[in-house]
Amino acid sequence: MSYAKLDAHCRALGALEHALSILGTDEATNMAPGGGEERAEAMATLSGMYHRQATDGHVRDWIETAKTEVLEPQQKIALGELERSYINMTCLPSDFVERKMRTSMRSEQLWRSARPNGDWQAFAPALEGVVSMMREEAAMRAEVLGLAPYDALMEQFDPGNRTAQITPVFTELKAFLVDFLPAALAAQEERLAKRPLKALSGDYPVERQKALGIEMMKAVGFDMNHGSLSISDHPFCGGVPSDVRMTTRYRTDEFLSALMGILHETGHGLYEQNLPKDWAHWPSGKARGMSIHESQSLFVEKQIGRNPAFWNFALPLVDTHLQENWTMEDLLPHVHLIKRGKIRVDADEVTYPLHVILRYEIEQELLAGTLEVKELPEAWDAKMQASLGISTLDDPKNGPMQDVHWPSGSFGYFPSYTLGALMAAQQWAAIARINPEVERQIAEGDFSQVNEWRRDNIWSKASTASTPDILRQATGEDLNPAYFIAHLQARYGQ
Repeated sequence: MSYAKLDAHCRALGALEHALSILGTDEATNMAPGGGEERAEAMATLSGMYHRQATDGHVRDWIETAKTEVLEPQQKIALGELERSYINMTCLPSDFVERKMRTSMRSEQLWRSARPNGDWQAFAPALEGVVSMMREEAAMRAEVLGLAPYDALMEQFDPGNRTAQITPVFTELKAFLVDFLPAALAAQEERLAKRPLKALSGDYPVERQKALGIEMMKAVGFDMNHGSLSISDHPFCGGVPSDVRMTTRYRTDEFLSALMGILHETGHGLYEQNLPKDWAHWPSGKARGMSIHESQSLFVEKQIGRNPAFWNFALPLVDTHLQENWTMEDLLPHVHLIKRGKIRVDADEVTYPLHVILRYEIEQELLAGTLEVKELPEAWDAKMQASLGISTLDDPKNGPMQDVHWPSGSFGYFPSYTLGALMAAQQWAAIARINPEVERQIAEGDFSQVNEWRRDNIWSKASTASTPDILRQATGEDLNPAYFIAHLQARYGQ
């Protein structure tokens, strides 16, 4: 039977994915400096094997034949998602894929050397090559998938999300934030005038911070028998569902940034650990996409980890592990601190969406040809001034050169960050409706009911439906920015 052949095919691909993921995580955490060249060769070889097997012409024949076989409902879903994945992997000619790899690698390498000095003139020609290439890719994908060009790129990161639905949501959110930010900053200034910030400093050894982080991970449901916590230059969550590899970075003079990073990555890890194991080798059993993944990490970091109720539970653990006598009044102003800034990755939950929406707007203009790379610094500056009141015109390093996404050819990725925040707020509201005791439970360190809801409505769904459909089934409605807006008003508007 062709379905049985596809099942074996998916298991073989799953084994290669497993090996590549663990090798990649090890490279970032444990690999000896001298091992890079051979590791790159090994991973390139395995990646080539994976791509050849995944795009083999026999797969198309097996899919078509399997459609005529008697299948269970879950098997039909699995077959449909495999077909979607196959089409997306084979819609670009191999010579273009190779050219894209060379162009993006060269661009990213030039970006890494040019960014420290903000050398826009040196970097711009490389970015022009990437933008030209991405216009080609968008057109090819659009033709095969029957989508608008930008939607065809977003489909690679967030299946089912479309600009027709996202743009009105972002427009409403942006209008709110531009007015809300000055009011929230004024309210914060008034509070800090009455009680100035206590310096978030001390002597916090890494081993104590790690022990605190692991205790937090376990408390919110992470299974340490199928996961671990290491150190890397940039926090990430990798590995595979049965062996989730989480990392963070530490500063010994303060602890909050590392702890919030651990909570964020734990959200990713919980999603991976709770995907349906019986379907782990099929595309339908894997994580749905970037915005769903971000919704799970931001749910833990923002909806739980920045909730005052959580700190009723967490603060005694901080005191125990770090031997520090922090009070709620001392710590919460740091947890909820907002400020204008140029850098997206350093932004708080009020200003962060404005950074993402700026990129969402600009990259559509770049792809459509209504904006050229040479015009990017001025366009970026105008949008930054309009939304955040900050100029970047003389600081390209912290303006259009600050992210690696465009140099590496990742267009259509940025919306996922803010979509994840919106989804997390909507999921929290759905939980609070059916469980009014949720904050009391969290204050007591009981995350069981929160995780049960997420397991039933998000984690177990994996990729059995589109991103919008999963959210709709979980919360009873389409993406609605009102929940995120209400969340910000409640937390920062007083």
